Amino acid sequence: MKSTLKSELKSLGQIVLVFQGGGALGAYQVGVYQALHEFGVEPDWVIGTSIGAINAALIAGNPAEQRLEKLSEFWGRVEHGKIFEGPLGHLLSPMRTMSAIMNGIPSFFAPNPLAFMGQKVPLGPEAAGYYSVDPLRRTLMELTDFGRIQQGDMRLTVGAANVRTSEMVYFDSQQTELDVRHILASGALPPAFPAVRIDGELYWDGGIVSNTPVEAVFDDSPRQNSMVFAVHLWNPHGAEPKSIWEVANRQKDIQYSSRAHAHIKRQRQLHRLRHVVQQLSMLVPDGASTPENLANLRSYGCETKIHVVRLLAPQLDHEDHTKDIDFSPRGIRERWEAGYSHTVQMLEQAPWRAPSDPLEGFVLHEALGGQILDVPAA
Repeated sequence: MKSTLKSELKSLGQIVLVFQGGGALGAYQVGVYQALHEFGVEPDWVIGTSIGAINAALIAGNPAEQRLEKLSEFWGRVEHGKIFEGPLGHLLSPMRTMSAIMNGIPSFFAPNPLAFMGQKVPLGPEAAGYYSVDPLRRTLMELTDFGRIQQGDMRLTVGAANVRTSEMVYFDSQQTELDVRHILASGALPPAFPAVRIDGELYWDGGIVSNTPVEAVFDDSPRQNSMVFAVHLWNPHGAEPKSIWEVANRQKDIQYSSRAHAHIKRQRQLHRLRHVVQQLSMLVPDGASTPENLANLRSYGCETKIHVVRLLAPQLDHEDHTKDIDFSPRGIRERWEAGYSHTVQMLEQAPWRAPSDPLEGFVLHEALGGQILDVPAA
C-alpha cells in the first residue's frame, strides 16, 4: 500500500498539510508527519500557525531525509519537567506548570524580569511580554534552513495577526522571503510573548484571530485540486464539564477550534455553489450571451475538487487546561505516538476513496483517534 499511496494522493491534486497552534500539543503534529513520511507522502505545501508554524518551518526548511531528525531535535530541546515524571506524574503537573511559568522552557522562552515588575512598566512594543523568545530564535536558526524554504520545492505559509488592524495575515514563501521573524510572529502569543515587527508592522500569534489556517488553502488563487490533511489539536467535540477545572479545559478547546468548523461549513457551501454555477453556465445556448458576459459568468464557477481530512486529536488521560504548556517528556511522547498511530489508521482506511456527489467541490472526511466519522451533507 505504501508504494502506491503517494501516487494515489497526488492524483487528487496538491498535497497540503495544515497545522493548528496549540503549544505542547504540537507534538501530535510530528506524529502525523512521521506517518505520512513513512508512507512516502511528502506535502507540496505546509501551512501553520504558532507551534504549527514552527513544525511547518522545520519540515519545509530541511531535506526530506532530515525532517524527522530536526523535528525530534527541536522537541528534545524543549522538553521540560523530567523531574516530575513517574507513575503519579500527572498529580505533580501543577508543580511542572509553575516551574515553566517561573523559569521558562529551555531553547524556547525565558522570563523577562522587567515584565514581572508590574503591568504598567513601559517595556516598548517589541518587548512587551512576560518572556523573551530569543532562545527560540536561536533554536530555529540552528535547525531550519531558511534559504531552502525560499528556494525549495515545498511551499510554506504561516499565519499572524496584525496588531494595528486585527487582520489575519498569511506570509507565503511564494510571495515573500520568509525568515525567522515570520515564524516568531506566528507564535507571538500575548501577553506571554512580545509582538514581532515585520516591514514596520507589529504581529502577534495568528491563533488569536484564526487558529486553524486551512482558510489559506480555500482562498488560494488560482484554486487547485487538493488533498488536505488538517491537524486539529483542540477537539471541537467534548463532554459536558462538571467542575470549574473541566470548564477551563473545555473552554480552551472551544476557543481554539470553533472557527475551523465555521470556515469549513462555509467553504463546503461555496464550493458546491461554484460547481453548480459551472454546470449551469454550460447550459447557456449559443448566442444567448456575448462571449465576454459568458466568460465573466463562468469565472464564478470552478471544477476543482478539494478533499479535506480533519485529524482531530482526542484528549489524552489526565489532560487539563494546562496541557498546552505540558512539555514533559511523557506528554510529548504520548502525543507524538498518538498522532502517528491515528494517522496510520486513517491512511489505511483511505476515506477519500468513498464515492462523493459530483457537485461537491469540497469533500470533508473527519477522523477522531484514527476512526473515520460520519459527516453530514453540506
